[in-house]
Amino acid sequence: MEHRAVSEVMTHNVVTAAPATPFKDIARLLAEHDVSAVPVVDKDRRLLGVVSEADLLRATAELPDLEGRWAGVRLPSQGRGVPDAETAAELMTTPAVAAHPSWNLAETARTMHRKGVKRLPVTDETGRLVGIVSRSDLLRPFLRSDTAILDEIEHDVLAGTLRLAPDTIRVAVDDGVVTLTGSVDERADIPVIVRLCRSVDGVVALHESIDYTYDNLALDVEPPR
Repeated sequence: MEHRAVSEVMTHNVVTAAPATPFKDIARLLAEHDVSAVPVVDKDRRLLGVVSEADLLRATAELPDLEGRWAGVRLPSQGRGVPDAETAAELMTTPAVAAHPSWNLAETARTMHRKGVKRLPVTDETGRLVGIVSRSDLLRPFLRSDTAILDEIEHDVLAGTLRLAPDTIRVAVDDGVVTLTGSVDERADIPVIVRLCRSVDGVVALHESIDYTYDNLALDVEPPR
């Protein structure tokens, strides 16, 4: 069975900034590489923070317009470091939320959602930057063809992992939606089959109509004393 990790979908060649990278150079990096944020790293590529479009916008929101008028309420620079923030070190969000190469995609998606970010730097055990993963990277497994999903479920899950006899469970896949039919001896096998098939990359939803011979999930009710 395939269980994709962050290391398999992340971008390895990451656009980065140094702590001393000026504001305008960061803006150019974002525009030229069509990214919404850049990790800030030291000379050993250890992650220090992240500068995003939002960080730059927070700074520019307090700069005067072309006629010299302030566009909004200007907070004291000593309170926020703006508009005196001129370099990546002054603009970056720190500590940066980072993913680990071994994280699975569901875990990574939950972290992105919880932190409200579009991408996560990926660091190794020493804190060195090894890649970056975006929302679009996490969606990549759902581009798998129905044929690939069907093949993995039939050969890797049902035959390989569960060692079920051929034609015990019949599988149909339509636009990533899996339907399982057939019959097994014990009812307790059905949740296991469903869980393993549902975990296959690219499965959008799963429906099952599997019969059983023996209900070994039935509870024994103790007679009253």
